[in-house]
Amino acid sequence: MPTFIDRVILHVIAGDGGNGCASVHREKFKPLGGPDGGNGGRGGDVILRVDPSVTTLLDFHFHPHQRASSGRPGQGSNRHGADGVDLVLSVPDGTVVLRPDGEQIADLVGVGSDLVLAGGGRGGRGNAGLASARRKAPGFAELGEPGEQLDAVLELKTVADVALVGFPSAGKSSLVSVLSAAKPKIADYPFTTLVPNLGVALAGDLPPYTVADVPGLIPGASSGRGLGLEFLRHIERCSLIVHVLDCATLEPGRDPVSDLDVIEAELAAYSADLSNRPRVVVLNKIDVPDGRDLAELVTAEIAARGLGVFAVSSATREGVRALSLALAEQVAAHRAAMPTHFSPRVVLRPRAVDEADFTVRAHEDGFVVTGAKPLRWVRQTDFGNDEAIGFLADRLARLGLEAELARMGAESGVAVTIGDVTFDWEPHLSGRGGRAARRDALVADSVAAGSVAAGSVVADSVVADSVSGGSVAGGSRGGEPVAAGATLGPRGSDDRLTATTRLTRAQRFARRAADRDAGGGWDDDVDS
Repeated sequence: MPTFIDRVILHVIAGDGGNGCASVHREKFKPLGGPDGGNGGRGGDVILRVDPSVTTLLDFHFHPHQRASSGRPGQGSNRHGADGVDLVLSVPDGTVVLRPDGEQIADLVGVGSDLVLAGGGRGGRGNAGLASARRKAPGFAELGEPGEQLDAVLELKTVADVALVGFPSAGKSSLVSVLSAAKPKIADYPFTTLVPNLGVALAGDLPPYTVADVPGLIPGASSGRGLGLEFLRHIERCSLIVHVLDCATLEPGRDPVSDLDVIEAELAAYSADLSNRPRVVVLNKIDVPDGRDLAELVTAEIAARGLGVFAVSSATREGVRALSLALAEQVAAHRAAMPTHFSPRVVLRPRAVDEADFTVRAHEDGFVVTGAKPLRWVRQTDFGNDEAIGFLADRLARLGLEAELARMGAESGVAVTIGDVTFDWEPHLSGRGGRAARRDALVADSVAAGSVAAGSVVADSVVADSVSGGSVAGGSRGGEPVAAGATLGPRGSDDRLTATTRLTRAQRFARRAADRDAGGGWDDDVDS
């Protein structure tokens, strides 16, 4: 069973928003006390947070699917639903978050760093939140938005000060065990180390530093041979590279200088940034007689390259203290030269004034609409409720969608797709187009009846008051039948609150003007 995992694919789903509630307050002698449906709760986010106690991605290897809790639906009496609980996933320091195509999302370095990997959906508004002066008792509520879904690749890049690199069985794990208190597996055959080993070393009065043993470097490691690509990324964050060279190898064609050249070439092929890192060379296994002689032979040649050379023996610990002090000094100097770390500033990027809320493009036999607002409104609409559909149509018309479709030559009945929903576009059913159609129908009806002169200001007042004020509803206007096909009353209203046979002020003035023109004079009893 694996104990160290440094790369996983994580499937996360944020919590869905709760649905709003459509409710009407009722009590004795007040059967219609107004809308009182509460809003739905927000869905929980999925958050990645660096935890110093976590050193591997093993938990996500066994549980790759993670989901946050959803928000609760709203209830009557203006009770809002509870928000979903955020799901916080602990990851090791140095975790890189990538998309499946390789695009980097975030690099989590430092204790407490976090990332909202998937945002929870917002809760839908209840009918109490949708009520307005023109829509006094909505008979519908908004649905909660679904939470975001994302497949992310998590890669762990070890955060260490010193990286020990070299051929298999060069003595890297043994050196880590004597430099620190780490107890890695040690044996006399290649590829003993299959996972990076991390240890904390102390040297004199200098600050402690971390040492990482990076396994799997052989010729061709940068191109995927052996285990090279699996562990080369663990070197990227190290401030100092230590080449551990085996001075007692029995393999033909190998010597410390050739091993150094091979590892240097692999590091340069993997990343050009690694070529500029400070380097130290450790000639290991000088406790073997032939190893000590070979170390003395190549020391001058390696030092001529400008590299510090240390001859050590992990078995007898000869030269280990001098090496540890030198590494601690170089790490401390590197830390002092690093710029002071400041917390990142919060950058606010408001939308541009001329940024469009949506875009429309022609597609096959119809049009496709994209944009944050239209997509969110469609997701929040209950398509089993006619009032909710009408409310959506009015919102899209106010946004300018109908005008843009008309400008692009859309005709009645054309397919318009927003998100996962496809509509048959009827321009007279929504927005300004719908109000204009109703206005024309009222004027035609009034003129035909002879009660209002065509084109008069009074006619405009009658129509505006009737259509927007909601006094004409239920298929009648002041007791007179409405023209066929006219849909009166603002969409999304409750006709029980607006249906009445009482004439409005503008209608009374219109009737008085008609009676005066007929010679009947003023009728003071018209209000009775």
